This record gives sequence, C-alpha cells and structure tokens, in this order.
Amino acid sequence: QVQLVESGGGLVQAGGSLRLSCAASGRTFSNYGMGWFRQAPGKEREFIAGISRSGSLTSYADSVKGRFTISRDNAKNTVYLQMNSLKPEDTAVYFCAAGRLGYETGRYDYWGQGTQVTVSS
Repeated sequence: QVQLVESGGGLVQAGGSLRLSCAASGRTFSNYGMGWFRQAPGKEREFIAGISRSGSLTSYADSVKGRFTISRDNAKNTVYLQMNSLKPEDTAVYFCAAGRLGYETGRYDYWGQGTQVTVSS
C-alpha cells in the first residue's frame, strides 16, 4: 500500500502561482511513476502531468504545457506540481497518483484525497 497526501491548494488570482505537494508513505516511493490529475465539477478526471520513477522523464497535457512543472524528490518521498500563469479554467480538485506512468487513470494504483485549487478571474 502507498498512502498519498496532497497539500498546497487554495485560492489564487488569475496569473498567479501555486505549488502542490504530494507526500507518499508506505511502499518504496521510487518504485512508482507518479501523476497529477484534476477533476472539475461535472467533468471527468483528466491527466495533467506525469513523472517517471527516477524523474528523468516527464509528460504534460497540452492544456498545461509550459505553465506547469512536475518534479519529485525521492529522498523526501514527495512529488510536486509547480503551477504558474494560472487560469480560471485550471480550477479543479487536484489529485496525485502512484503507479505506472501514463495518461490513463487505470495505470495508477494509489490515489490521494485531492486538494482544491480555485483560480479567480
């Protein structure tokens, strides 16, 4: 089992920045690819960013490419999502997940509880 706890969400004005953190405990963190997803009201959960076990490979959804950066610190069992130039359409609950790196939710075995990000216009 892997337990994931997100933090860092909140309310921010458009154009602002937030950094989300996801702390992992349980099994060896570095054994897992990590992903960030988000879900807005009435919408499906969507892939935002992913990072490989070593951190050498990253991938992003087109909607956030160039604005968001995913990183990980295996010594701290933590994955981060730096979000810059935030837009109102970025408003959602953000989830981190551990599993096999990929775009589909089914590739991830463990999920955090989510953290709310609200971007005001």
